[in-house]
Amino acid sequence: MLKSFIEVDADSHFPIQNLPYGAYETEEGEIHLCSAIGEYIIDLFALDEEGLFDGPVLNNQYAFQDSTLNYFMSLGKSAWTEARKTLQSLLSANNETLRDDALLRLRVFKKRDDVRLVMPVQIGDYTDFYSSEQHARNVGSMFRDPDNALLPNWKHLPVGYHGRASSIVLSGTDIHRPKGQTKPDNTDQPIFGPSQKLDFELEMGFLTGPGNKLGHNIPVQEAEDHIFGLVMVNDWSARDIQKWEYQPLGPFLAKSWATSISPWIVTMEALEPFRTSCPEQNPKPMDYLKQTNRTTFDIQLDVLLKTENQSKPHRICSTNFKHLYWTMAQQLAHQTVSGCNVKPGDLYASGTISGPENESYGSMLELTRNGTHPLTFPSGEERSFLEDGDEVIMSGFAKGKGFKVGFGEVTGKILPAIK
Repeated sequence: MLKSFIEVDADSHFPIQNLPYGAYETEEGEIHLCSAIGEYIIDLFALDEEGLFDGPVLNNQYAFQDSTLNYFMSLGKSAWTEARKTLQSLLSANNETLRDDALLRLRVFKKRDDVRLVMPVQIGDYTDFYSSEQHARNVGSMFRDPDNALLPNWKHLPVGYHGRASSIVLSGTDIHRPKGQTKPDNTDQPIFGPSQKLDFELEMGFLTGPGNKLGHNIPVQEAEDHIFGLVMVNDWSARDIQKWEYQPLGPFLAKSWATSISPWIVTMEALEPFRTSCPEQNPKPMDYLKQTNRTTFDIQLDVLLKTENQSKPHRICSTNFKHLYWTMAQQLAHQTVSGCNVKPGDLYASGTISGPENESYGSMLELTRNGTHPLTFPSGEERSFLEDGDEVIMSGFAKGKGFKVGFGEVTGKILPAIK
C-alpha cells in the first residue's frame, strides 16, 4: 500500500494509486498540465521545469511543457510508466524532495477547487461504438422485433461510427438544446424545431497514444499498449432527430451537437488492479478480434439528475463498465484492421453502457421505455426525457482495499435552444 505525505480521504477519487492526468489555467492565463492527489492538483510543468522527470526515457524530453498531453501520449507506454513511477516516488511519505521543500510545494500544489480545469488533449478524431449487448437489445426491442433485437452483424464486430470531435466539451459546459428535423408519428411530413426527446448516454472512452501508420493495423494483443487512459463520456443524444435521420447512414445531427467528457484521464496502469472477467462471446470472434486472457475493468458508474426544483441530485442509474460485450482492445483492433491510422489524442467511446437490471440502463430512452414509463423524482416531478434546466451528473470509480481510483464527475446542464 503506497502512502503519500499528502493526506487523502478514503472516499477521494484521487489517492496516490490513481494520479490521473489533466490540465488547468494558471493565474497568469497559461495552460499547465497537471495530475491530482486528494484535494490538490499537481503542476507537472513545475516538476518538469525543476528537472524531476529525469529517468532514461523522459530526461530532456520536456514532456510536460506543452499545453496539451498529445506529445507525452505519443511517447508510448515506457514514458507513461516512468512518469507514473516518478510521481508516486515524489509524493511518497518517505521522499523528502517535495515533502521538505516548502517553496517547491507552493509552486506544485494548488487546491482543486481554486483552479479552472481545461481540456487536456487536442482530440483529432472521435469514434463512438455500440458495445453494450443489453443496450443494443433494449433499443432493438423498442424499435424493431424483440425476437431479433440485435442486427446480424452485432456479435461479429464492434459496431461504431465516426463522431464529431469539434463538439467534444469538458465537464461543466452547459449545453443548448439542439434543433433539427423530426417526424412525429401523427404527421405526414417532417417538421423543424428543438428536439423534444433529449437524452444522455452513459459511456466510457479511451484516448490513444502512439498509434499506427496508414495502411497498417494494431493487433488486438498489442492494442492496450496504445491506450493512454480512460475518461467518462456523456454522448448527449436527440432521439427524435435520430429516429428521422439515421437511415441509411446512422447518427448525424442527433449526436454531433455535444459530447461531454470528464476532465481527468485515468491511466491503464492505475486501473490494472481492477481487472475482471468479460461477458462470454458467442459466436467466437474472428482471429483478428480474438484476445488471449480477455479481461475488462470493474468500474462502478452512476448517473444522477438534478432538476431546477430539486435541492440535490437524484440517482437514476447505477451500472458497471464490465458489462460491455466488446473490449477496448477489440474496438481499437477493429478500427485499424482496414489500415485506418490512429493518432495521439484520438477518442474512442464505448457506446451506452447498460446492465441487466432496469436501474442499470444507461439512457433515458431505456429507463423510461421511450418515454412511456416516466421517472418520478422526490420533488414529485416526472421526466420522460430531459427538460431545460436539468443537470446530468455522471461519476465513476473502481474500489480497492481502503482506497478508490476514480474519474471525478462529468456534468452538464441543458439550456433552452438558441432562437
